[in-house]
Amino acid sequence: MKLLEVIKSLSNQTRLDILTWLKDPFAYFPADELTDFKPELGVCVSDIAKKAKMSVPTVSVYLKNMSAADLLVATRKDQWTYYKRNEKMIQELAQVIRDTL
Repeated sequence: MKLLEVIKSLSNQTRLDILTWLKDPFAYFPADELTDFKPELGVCVSDIAKKAKMSVPTVSVYLKNMSAADLLVATRKDQWTYYKRNEKMIQELAQVIRDTL
């Protein structure tokens, strides 16, 4: 794990919020936006952008950074990209924080 890269990828409130929202999508996103939700895919970029009240391009950059740090997993389906949390990496991060910081 590249700890500095992971920490940088979480370096603003919106990115932290996204990680929280994706932990339990049904608690944070309107049900009508999740009618076709599949846990193996995650949540569509456009729904995340709408929740963040930000443009899709800006949120896409955030999501790509978090994905590059292995905190999120991206899945492309047709013209849409979906994101879900990489729980294994998040647990590793928690362990590193507990053990070394």
